[in-house]
Amino acid sequence: MSRVSVGRVVRQRWTIIVTVVVVAIVGFSVYRLHGIFGSTNTVSRPSADALENTGYNPKRVRLDVFGSPGTVATINYLDADAQPQRADDVTLPWSTTLATDDPTLFADLRAQGDGAQIGCRITVNGVVTDERTTDNVNGYIACMDKSA
Repeated sequence: MSRVSVGRVVRQRWTIIVTVVVVAIVGFSVYRLHGIFGSTNTVSRPSADALENTGYNPKRVRLDVFGSPGTVATINYLDADAQPQRADDVTLPWSTTLATDDPTLFADLRAQGDGAQIGCRITVNGVVTDERTTDNVNGYIACMDKSA
């Protein structure tokens, strides 16, 4: 009958024993660190109803295209929902007003006319934020305000 000695088992299986001890220590440390830094806390977020805009400060954005008398133009712009719109064969001057309660509105206006001059203007609540003109025949013009 052979005797099993604890010392002999430790000498033969020392790598397995060290691995088990290290994994246990690391697992316990990670568990404790999660508790210290609050990773188990629940985060409370407002409901979607609380994030709705109340319409407190409505914005009015006016888009204008102007040019030499008798100019006919094709106009492309983004509406209040940032959807592309197109107006074909419009006699200048042309304008449209967009109204929104959103904090910002991406205003993009582009036009090409058949006259000797064409220009565009973006006005937000009565303040001109972008205005450009060109004196090229059949000119193309673009105005933009990223944070109207």
